[in-house]
Amino acid sequence: MTSDPGSLSIPAEGHDRLTRAILATVVFVGGIAPLATDMYVPAFPLVAADLHASATQVQLSLSTFFVGMALGQLIGGPISDQRGRRRPLLGALLVLAIASLVCAWSPSIAIMLAARFVQGFAGGWAMVVARAIVVDLATGVHLVRSLNVVAGVGGIAPVVGPLLGGMILLLWHWRVSFLFLAAFAAVMTMAVALVVPETLPAGRRHAGGLKELRHAARQVLGRPRFVAYLVVMAFSMGVTFAYVATSAFILQSMNGLTPMMYSILFAANAVGLALATLAAGRMAGRVPTRTVITIGLAATGAAGLLLLAGAMVGMPLWVAIVGFFALMSAQGLVGANAGALASNEVPEHPGTGSAVLGFLQWCMAGVIAPLAGLGGDRTAVPMAVIILVLTVASLAAMALTRTSPRPLPIH
Repeated sequence: MTSDPGSLSIPAEGHDRLTRAILATVVFVGGIAPLATDMYVPAFPLVAADLHASATQVQLSLSTFFVGMALGQLIGGPISDQRGRRRPLLGALLVLAIASLVCAWSPSIAIMLAARFVQGFAGGWAMVVARAIVVDLATGVHLVRSLNVVAGVGGIAPVVGPLLGGMILLLWHWRVSFLFLAAFAAVMTMAVALVVPETLPAGRRHAGGLKELRHAARQVLGRPRFVAYLVVMAFSMGVTFAYVATSAFILQSMNGLTPMMYSILFAANAVGLALATLAAGRMAGRVPTRTVITIGLAATGAAGLLLLAGAMVGMPLWVAIVGFFALMSAQGLVGANAGALASNEVPEHPGTGSAVLGFLQWCMAGVIAPLAGLGGDRTAVPMAVIILVLTVASLAAMALTRTSPRPLPIH
């Protein structure tokens, strides 16, 4: 490994062990839970009517999902470090499929809330194990490129989810969204069974027990550079959900766009995020990863300033369109790269490292979304301020990585 903390070496065996088939499988596995976050959002009024629930109760189903996903990642990662990847991943996908079916057939909001929690828990578990498989098999530049692909799909999925859900709603009942997720999980269960081998040999596993879990968590959180990159990755997710939570109010309620025009712009921003993520992957090995992150944070800050200026004068439409596209494209340069550098800091605990990353990411999503939406359809100032605060904090965390000591091997 090079002495530059923002650079990664590329041992040949890491590249050879992660095949395209395995990568494609874990990429789609990692996208199921993010897709499930808000796929049914366009149907919220119908869900409330069918289940005789209030709008607040239906919205609570998002929060229970976030809590489940955060806990699933926090627990699933360390357990996969103890027991291997393959069986825990297969089990999580099966539970995810069953929970999705329960969501589809829920007769009441109480059952829906419980099923959404289990769905999130299993989805978060599957996500963190899928990411750990990539860390097991890839190193160096190939790790960065692979995690950019995984994170790109994971970052796009919650943005594309409402679009897909809206299309389903035009043709079928809202419950079909959950049937689609159940079928997707079932297909990926079969794909994992056929394609993904056990990637964590018994000799590299950690002993079980809560004591070992706490010990592993203390080890990864005791790495200053890991914590710094963890903050950057989590705050990038916070920026993304500040956008997701407010864009409909800003573009439709404040600027009068139709739902169709909003969907088109939403999709365009998802494309910007995808292209930037792919570009970040191609830059791995050519441009220092830290430099790519810094460029992304600078673009995020510029977009935040533009959005704040627009919010102060009522948010003109062109400001919202340009600002949101720049904001989401910039996240493609930040989140996945920060996650790759974080994983590089804790190679002896890839599952635990991935668990902590995923846990904080989705906790951040759950906290930031309601805070950013405090302005409702009246003002976008809270959203813009939150984006700028998260960006400044991320830049400060990146600065700390320059002076933090390199990690030492743990025996």
